Amino acid sequence: MEMLQITNLKKRFGDKEVLKGVTLAVPEGGVFGFIGKNGAGKTTTMKTVLGLLKPDEGTILVADEPVVYGQTATNRYIGYLPDVPEFYDFMTPSEYLTFCGEITGMDKKDIVTRREELLELVGLSGEKHRIKGFSRGMKQRLGIAQALLGRPKLLICDEPTSALDPVGRKEILDILQAVKEQTTVLFSTHILSDVERICTDIAFLHDGVVCMQGKLSEIKSGKRTEEYRIETEREADARTLAEKFSECALSGERQLLFREGKATIFELMRFLADKEIEIAGVERMEPSLESLFMEVVKK
Repeated sequence: MEMLQITNLKKRFGDKEVLKGVTLAVPEGGVFGFIGKNGAGKTTTMKTVLGLLKPDEGTILVADEPVVYGQTATNRYIGYLPDVPEFYDFMTPSEYLTFCGEITGMDKKDIVTRREELLELVGLSGEKHRIKGFSRGMKQRLGIAQALLGRPKLLICDEPTSALDPVGRKEILDILQAVKEQTTVLFSTHILSDVERICTDIAFLHDGVVCMQGKLSEIKSGKRTEEYRIETEREADARTLAEKFSECALSGERQLLFREGKATIFELMRFLADKEIEIAGVERMEPSLESLFMEVVKK
């Protein structure tokens, strides 16, 4: 089942066409990375999914129900964390989640149970300080707890790690990884290392359209490069290979990167055997997410 389906979504602001026909399918379960440069239209897409912006064209389904601008029926399936969440700073985390549960009509016993579960999950259990004194990372973690309070089927996070230090980023990514058993996670980002760490599926948004999408592992395997990392036993042998093959570039004292050109990997191996050059290892390089993204951007 697709938890979120977007078909031919278009949105214009004045004379600027931000979304030019976005088509996207987010499968149920797992963590979906929505990747694009700053200003690519990721936030516009998410606000349209939430019914906060009216699309010029296109359809959106959440849990097989259509999203209608100005109506929030489908939002009962969604938990949302904006890039800069706002809170009532005079409250404690426990008070804030209790307040959110009450205004959404949750049962009082369920509020208490769910509140404690989530505060434990995000590392704020027992925190008695007012939200006013929280760091950016603590606020992001509390925002995730609030977004998960009503047990949504889809958790949408807009750039949740963009302004955090490495420790704060790790904490948020660990939480998103943990909650994928409870809900489908969709998060937008331009930080590719975050995507590689936790995402099962991805989509690249560029120039108003989705240029590539699917399972991260399948996209990578389908874009295998003809580049290899080679390590020799002796430093002199590495230099010999670099001199012999223009396709070889030294990357260390005994390491080379070989990209097939006029010479293939088989010719290189034949040369190694003929010259009885001992090697410590040969590894075929997988394309990085950065290289895939740059390929999309340059098209």
